[in-house]
Amino acid sequence: MSLVELFCHVDDFCQGFEPSWIRAQFTAGRRQRRRAGPLCLSEIMTLLIWFHTSQYRTFKAFYQQHVCQHLRGAFPGLVSYGRFVEFMPSALIPLGVYLRPCQGSCTGISFIDSTPLAVCAAARTHQHRLFAGLAQWGKSSTGWFFGFKLHLVCNDRGQVLNWGLTPGNVDDRRPVVGLVRDLFGTLVADRGYISRPLGHQLNAQSALRLITKPRSNMKNQPLSRADQHLLHKRTLIETIIGQLKNIAPIEHTRHRSPINFMVHLISGLIAYAHQPKKPTLKTEKPIQPEAA
Repeated sequence: MSLVELFCHVDDFCQGFEPSWIRAQFTAGRRQRRRAGPLCLSEIMTLLIWFHTSQYRTFKAFYQQHVCQHLRGAFPGLVSYGRFVEFMPSALIPLGVYLRPCQGSCTGISFIDSTPLAVCAAARTHQHRLFAGLAQWGKSSTGWFFGFKLHLVCNDRGQVLNWGLTPGNVDDRRPVVGLVRDLFGTLVADRGYISRPLGHQLNAQSALRLITKPRSNMKNQPLSRADQHLLHKRTLIETIIGQLKNIAPIEHTRHRSPINFMVHLISGLIAYAHQPKKPTLKTEKPIQPEAA
């Protein structure tokens, strides 16, 4: 998606969302002064999303070296970097609403996984105050981290179906029920999601079947060839997480505001949703169920 296409898509959304959002604020009794700024909401959202499609690792370098030097013709009302950072919190709610229709639909095959989002280098946690009371210590397969966990659910087409954010010390299985409430079919997960009560709850709630690889000290459960194939293809969601962290860099330790942290994260998810080519589950032959 080009910059013009992205702006048109975002602007169409803002034209329908912004008036209703303003009316809802007035209904709630929030009387605020509304003066037109140099950048409209759709321009702010477009720049935040476009950053995650660039090769820049920091938004400051992207804004000062790319936007201010090469995109002034497209955005004539550009402001200084510091002023733009002040505009970013105003885009949090619109970005969250805009992300919802960008998400995919359930196909009957879903994958779930979590990934750590460190908000501070381990050596500086003793003096970190920005996320005090929000971020927590957690442990992943790569070691300890201080921050949050991003929980993702995707389908076999590489589309994100749902997402959630928890402190780093929350068990991966806790948010599963809320994340997969509207799904059906089969849910594929790693060993961290092994739980017989969770499997029964998902099956009773929405007839969703949870399959995981057994741990080394567990008895092997009989699995069909189709289930074994899906477990082997669970790397699909790990590829998505890798793209979110490397291509659309949603993780860094230079945040200066919890709100802008959420803006940064949601913008990265939107940028991935607009990505034309996504990792998909490819099968050369259709998976046939085994005969009884």
